[in-house]
Amino acid sequence: MSAPTTSRPASRVFVGRLAGTDVFEPLGDKVGRVQDVVLLNRPTGQPRAVGLVVEVPGRRRLFVPLTRVTSIAAGAVFTTGLVNVRRFQKRSAETLVIGELLDRTLALADGSGEVRIEDVALELQRNGDWYLTQLFVRRTGSGRLFRRGESMLIGFDEVRGLAPTEAVQGASSLLATLEDLKAADVAEVLHDLPSTRRMEVAVELPDERLADVLEELGEDDRVAIVSGLGVDRAADVLEAMEPDDAADLLAELPSQQAAELLELMEPEDAADVRRLLAYDEHTAGGLMTPEPLILPPEASAAAALAHARREDVAPALAAMVFVVRPPLETPTGKLLGVVHLQKLLREPPHESIGTMIDKGIPPVHPDDPIGKVTRLLATYNLTVLPVVDASERLLGAVTVDDVLDHLLPPDWRDADDEVTDASVGVNRG
Repeated sequence: MSAPTTSRPASRVFVGRLAGTDVFEPLGDKVGRVQDVVLLNRPTGQPRAVGLVVEVPGRRRLFVPLTRVTSIAAGAVFTTGLVNVRRFQKRSAETLVIGELLDRTLALADGSGEVRIEDVALELQRNGDWYLTQLFVRRTGSGRLFRRGESMLIGFDEVRGLAPTEAVQGASSLLATLEDLKAADVAEVLHDLPSTRRMEVAVELPDERLADVLEELGEDDRVAIVSGLGVDRAADVLEAMEPDDAADLLAELPSQQAAELLELMEPEDAADVRRLLAYDEHTAGGLMTPEPLILPPEASAAAALAHARREDVAPALAAMVFVVRPPLETPTGKLLGVVHLQKLLREPPHESIGTMIDKGIPPVHPDDPIGKVTRLLATYNLTVLPVVDASERLLGAVTVDDVLDHLLPPDWRDADDEVTDASVGVNRG
């Protein structure tokens, strides 16, 4: 992709407008998009901007020092080139403008009230450094000389408490930048935030979105978030999670806390989770979800495809429909076999799925170890396997992503692989 025609470089930029801007290397190829700006906290004087957080292909978030930025123009950031970088991790002396500073409420230095930060202006100095010089703010109270909601541009020294704080902070600006990201990418952003800020953002996420994000977070982060929510909210979020992920999370909590949350969950949701908690976590029963795609043999191919297209069905589960005798809720009647998604796509929409059954996929039993599940998935090139009891009733299904989550080391989400492609990184100084 070629860079846009360059315009006059800016000497002042607003971070809110900079977010999402394309980043280009010297030959004009796009290498990523700006996600945030990193400020260096200083005991006195103006905070200095030291770099950009840039998202490159693969959803990796990298640090690009501002010393490698040659120009910031309308709609584009130009760099000297990116080489060999690790995933961005914020340091203790740094602040993320969008992640931590926007939406913060501060007191005006003249004592006339409080304001909420809506944007931050950075200005280029003669020595090439960028400093925070101004804040675009909105008043949060009312007074004799001003109106509530009034907006204005003020100097950085006209507020008190600009340094990092433990005070409660809003999250609307940060949430806006996360809106289009996948849950796994939001989880990575939350993991990089300070614990207090992570909790502030988690509290403002809708239940369904927070449930998806918790499924992607590491054990310590998700336990801390659930423990920080009120018990009623935590129970609502657990209900929105996949039952196997909810069971994994509850198993990580103190037994008394887990029992309290189970009591607050809807009885049907709690029953699924309790059933999964009865199995060892390293067995098929401990890994399975009790809600795969289940249909009777007389259902049509069109009906099966409609079920597979549902937004709440994970891609791994959508690859296979389990054909059973009634009842259709797990534990079901006898498992007759499976129908693959590709088979459904090849057959007439009106054809009953009972004529398409593959009986050659061996099921596993709930007490089978994870090693057996892994071997069968690899042997038959599958993304999902049925789990049955001694009477061949379907209990649930194990997906390949559930297996990977248990086979990878606990800290796999924090692994920091080197990027060696010269087009996507820089060593952070």
